Amino acid sequence: MSVELTMLFWASILTFVQVVVAVLFAIGQFGLPEVAGNRADLGTLNDMAGRAKRAHANMLESLVLFAVLVLIVQIAGLSSDLTVLGAQIFVGARLVYAIVYLVGVPWLRTGVWSISVAGLAIMAWPILTA
Repeated sequence: MSVELTMLFWASILTFVQVVVAVLFAIGQFGLPEVAGNRADLGTLNDMAGRAKRAHANMLESLVLFAVLVLIVQIAGLSSDLTVLGAQIFVGARLVYAIVYLVGVPWLRTGVWSISVAGLAIMAWPILTA
């Protein structure tokens, strides 16, 4: 399996861990019966639970872009040291992003997000120049 596909696997695992963390914080705030219900009147998530949910939602948005790039690179046979580096930057930055967002460091969060976007751009470059 290629490094890019391996990074896609780990990005998927990270996304799953983020949803579990978000659910656990929501359970901690509202209790299991409320979270397991239809959540129509759940209320507003507190700081930590809200950040966990938003970090997970952001990861879902980014995961789609990353997966598309990985699949194009694989199908088009464009895998290279550059696409590997881009994939590794993306996954590493997204892991740091998840932690920084959960802790609540706004400017650092934005900087780390920008690094993950740079990873996507690095992966896209060989596609754009093919």
